[in-house]
Amino acid sequence: MRFFRIVRDVPRTVRLLAFGSFLNGVVSFTFVFLFVYLTGPRGLTVPQAGVIAGVGGIGLVAGNFTGGWFGDRYGHRRMLLTGALVSGTALATLPVLPVVAMYGVLPLAQYAAGVVRAANSALVAVSVPEGSRRQSFALVRAGSNAAFAVGPPLGALIAARFSYDWLFLADGLGTLFFAGYAATVLPAHGTAHGRPVRAPGAPGLWRELRVRPAVLVLLASILCVDLVYRQQYSTVPVFLAEHGHSAQFYGWLLSINGGLILLLELPAAHALRRRAPLSIVGAGLLLVGLGYAVLIPGAGALFAVTMMASLTAGEILYKTTATAYVADQAPAHAQGRFQSLYAGASISGQVLAPPLGGALYAAAPGLLWPACAVLAGGAGAAVLVARRLPGTAVVPVCAEEPVPAPERQTQPG
Repeated sequence: MRFFRIVRDVPRTVRLLAFGSFLNGVVSFTFVFLFVYLTGPRGLTVPQAGVIAGVGGIGLVAGNFTGGWFGDRYGHRRMLLTGALVSGTALATLPVLPVVAMYGVLPLAQYAAGVVRAANSALVAVSVPEGSRRQSFALVRAGSNAAFAVGPPLGALIAARFSYDWLFLADGLGTLFFAGYAATVLPAHGTAHGRPVRAPGAPGLWRELRVRPAVLVLLASILCVDLVYRQQYSTVPVFLAEHGHSAQFYGWLLSINGGLILLLELPAAHALRRRAPLSIVGAGLLLVGLGYAVLIPGAGALFAVTMMASLTAGEILYKTTATAYVADQAPAHAQGRFQSLYAGASISGQVLAPPLGGALYAAAPGLLWPACAVLAGGAGAAVLVARRLPGTAVVPVCAEEPVPAPERQTQPG
């Protein structure tokens, strides 16, 4: 019951965005099966598939880094809808395109998906007043994490019962449905969604960041720790397999991560909402480093479970809090750009972690986990030290008042 009371305290617009994130996330399963699709039905070699998947990942990161820039200029609602329309259309047509066209269309689809992610974060930021954003971002993350628990099994069922081509069609049509849902429930006029803040004489982004050095430290730390955090999806399963653990055991570890986040992240954000944000973020990053340090002495089942529990606790502490902190520190005219910088940093490991971690693991397996522990630990320490930097207590002026609820709500079909 406490969970539902916390949800009711979140603004209605954010609840709608969280449900939209769940809808979109349920059908966003093609990235899980992309490599299998390219090397299977499409008949590509592993290097060719790697190139296509790699440029797609670069497109996703680029969309996260730039989506907020467009949102500050044209409106975050408009960019969310545009990104969803472009991504959905591109994904739905991908199965009928020749292989050569995939080198351009897939990065476009991923870029548009990154724009959607950045715009969604910016919409949450401008819909909630400063100081009340942690629970809102936690709720949106809960929607995305719940979708990830449903999406991959659903995608596997579609691929088994029909074909991999149907995965892309379902993903594309589902994303277009999400665009329609967002257009219906997010008011187009008279709110922060449709009215970007324009201040011709306002300072540029770099000048705004320079007077907020703690934000710069946080962004650099998130960039470093995401490279470490995402090793759980690349080198960790290889490490576990080489030490006798099955794929099923690895799957259970991921289930621990997802289940604990769904159960604990929103209550934790609510309980810690009055605590200093950089202290919480720093502690979370240190827990990520500790998780990988646990693997240094061995790869037994207890070590692996402890590692995942520590990573999960760190994620619960740092991800929501860091997102809200960046939003709270952003000036009104640059809210989208601040969110884009964070969104890009927080997903950069999706591109960087596999090649860098894989190269180090191949060259010196014994150095990977100490390196991960040191990098994440150093990032956490840097954030804790950043609490003393000048300008840390800058309180931004909110772009607008909290967004009122739409006059009507259309239930999704």
